Amino acid sequence: MVDPRSMPQRAIGGRAVGAVGLGCMPMSWFYDRGSRNDTEAVDVVRTALEHGVTLLDTADVYGPFSNETLLGQALAGRRDDAFVATKVGLLVEGGSNYSRNGSRDHIIASCEASLRRLGTDRIDLYQLHRVDPAVPIEDSVAALAELVQAGKVRAIGLSEVSMAELERAARIAPIASVQSEFSLWTRDPARNGVLDWCQEHGAALLAYAPLGRGYLTGAIRSAADLPSDDWRRENPRFQPAALRANERMLATVLDVAARSGVTPAQVALRWLLGFSERVIPIPGTKRAARVIENAQAATVELSPADAALLDALPEPAAPRY
Repeated sequence: MVDPRSMPQRAIGGRAVGAVGLGCMPMSWFYDRGSRNDTEAVDVVRTALEHGVTLLDTADVYGPFSNETLLGQALAGRRDDAFVATKVGLLVEGGSNYSRNGSRDHIIASCEASLRRLGTDRIDLYQLHRVDPAVPIEDSVAALAELVQAGKVRAIGLSEVSMAELERAARIAPIASVQSEFSLWTRDPARNGVLDWCQEHGAALLAYAPLGRGYLTGAIRSAADLPSDDWRRENPRFQPAALRANERMLATVLDVAARSGVTPAQVALRWLLGFSERVIPIPGTKRAARVIENAQAATVELSPADAALLDALPEPAAPRY
């Protein structure tokens, strides 16, 4: 076992967390749903803690609801070892139909429900999952701030927000983090001002899908490599033409990994960690071995030449949604 104290630390909401976090969503939702294994998922969370991965990210919509319950079970007796981040404001209405609710009443009631499912008396980071177009973001953030004042939430985060929304939200209460898709093939936060804002204001940028939804690991070369019920089969970047067009990008990652004696996933995560001290990748997995591999990325070193090669990778083919 790796000493968890060897994991480099990064700051979020005035707290120190492991430089690599864990996205819990794949354990019970969205990807390869037929292979759900709650016993194995509990082991994944506990393995994460043993290797210094302390930021655990979930949401009430994952499942829905079952992912928070699962995380609560995994943290029984270990709650103080973890930094728990969950989300509110996105609802699933059967199939792939979603709606948003950023109202005060929904946020307050949802927080109470999340606390029960997680088996805890506080949420370390409570994030607005998506901005509700029917509710001013100021009202949603005011509700989150009310929960901070009540001691039920320690810090406020936002997810997938524009710069204008972020600026408006920050006038109401301190924003500890912004969660956005960020990876070698999705660099939007570095180009739309969000990462610059985080650096200027001391906020964390939680990078979800940091492995390109698995593509950057080199394990997915065609739709045949995906389970039949996997959402990625419908994603534009996993269509045959896009996969072929993105082969150059993947080839560079594989070459850098081979030269460095590490895995492609570790290359992708190390590149993100080197991009800014404010970035905390939260790769999702349902395998303990992958948690260990991802955690070790925090101590990987890339040569300046290889880092430059990664910086210069072309834009990916196809939009992310």
